Amino acid sequence: IDIEQDDRVAQAICNFSHLDQNGVPREQFNAFKRVIRRGDWYTFVGHPHKAQSGEESILATELPQLMSPSLHQIPAQLDDAETRARRPHVDMLVHRQAVQTLRIRSAIERGISTFFDNQGYSKVSTPLLTAGAGGAVARPFETVATEMQDTTLNLRIAPELWLKRLVVGGLGKVYEIGPAFRNEGVDATHNPEFTICESYMPFADLDHLMKMTEDLLSGLHEQLRQLGEDSFKHLADTAVNFDTNEAHLFQGPYPRLPFIATIEKETGKKLPDLSNDDATQQVLDLFTELNIAVPAKPTLPRLLDALAGQCIEPLCIKPTFITEHPAVMSPLSKSYVCPKTSQLISARAELFIQGNEYANMYEEENSPFAQREKFVEQLRYREVDGEGDGRAEVDESYLEALEWGLPPTGGWGMGIDRLVMLFTGQKRIGDVLPFGTLRNVVGLATR
Repeated sequence: IDIEQDDRVAQAICNFSHLDQNGVPREQFNAFKRVIRRGDWYTFVGHPHKAQSGEESILATELPQLMSPSLHQIPAQLDDAETRARRPHVDMLVHRQAVQTLRIRSAIERGISTFFDNQGYSKVSTPLLTAGAGGAVARPFETVATEMQDTTLNLRIAPELWLKRLVVGGLGKVYEIGPAFRNEGVDATHNPEFTICESYMPFADLDHLMKMTEDLLSGLHEQLRQLGEDSFKHLADTAVNFDTNEAHLFQGPYPRLPFIATIEKETGKKLPDLSNDDATQQVLDLFTELNIAVPAKPTLPRLLDALAGQCIEPLCIKPTFITEHPAVMSPLSKSYVCPKTSQLISARAELFIQGNEYANMYEEENSPFAQREKFVEQLRYREVDGEGDGRAEVDESYLEALEWGLPPTGGWGMGIDRLVMLFTGQKRIGDVLPFGTLRNVVGLATR
């Protein structure tokens, strides 16, 4: 009998001639042979034994005891996507890569926590329900609490503003790993509910944050490599390199691509002054000239983001930082005039790997006056959207917190789900979530 636990398999030998010597009746032994089936949970009592094949095994000295039966036959294959989504527990029994992925996910989250703990950060948990989503540009989920029927509540889209309040309060270096929610689409790399890690460190500048990112990823790679190849044996395309004689993907330092200069180099066109009132139209004209598809509701931030997707992100195959974003794209970041381009840019960097974003970091705007102006500008783009979905409100509570003094602070965020996808070689975000995407979760609950 093959017995398996935690992906380790051992052979158990139940030999009646041996059990008979210990008083096991033939009838009980025959009954055991009739009822045992794949997927049952048994306890075995015996001693180490080497089979004739030379395989290490357990020679049972007592009849195995049934702890919990499997009332269904575990299929040899499970290829139907709907069945796999409807019965994730069965999918895990059949496809062991699902189990290995979740174990590696646990190791990654544990490794990130250890990294920040070792650097003296305080781990905190901030509210998921709030009267304002806050911290990012996205459509929030809305709900109502029984005790506050007249107040619309949101599921947070990021913990950012809460964490910075803690820095204002003097807690110092803080971080959080937890869920965030964005009421937007589901695709291969996006799910409305996802896990994010954010950290904030007083007096950390952008260079420190980028070096920290390199150290974190390189350290995670080493920790996962130490798990051994067996921990990845059911996974293809893992980013973990087990050959210690070869350089691995995450060794720093990583290249840096300045946003505006790279777009101008790739297109051969100079961007207009993005602070001008007609900058949006000038960038639209550039899209027409370059024959690039215009995004829906083309605000200036969306147009610039689309240009980055066309011109910069495909260059980021190995880990690469995109830096010096136009200030209009980063309302919570400090901004300054770039001496090379004379454009107003933000003290921000994004980490891209294989064309996908993995981390976002910047020097936080700590002036309540400048932050108010940026919130107002963000609100103006919301009005251009014409959606009225609350994605860019002036957060008076946060501005009041800034009035008490936020020290120069480096903020950093990374999506855990995409990072797990990278390390495990999974192509869909649903494959690194215990119960798949929102569609899977809803389908599971309604059947």
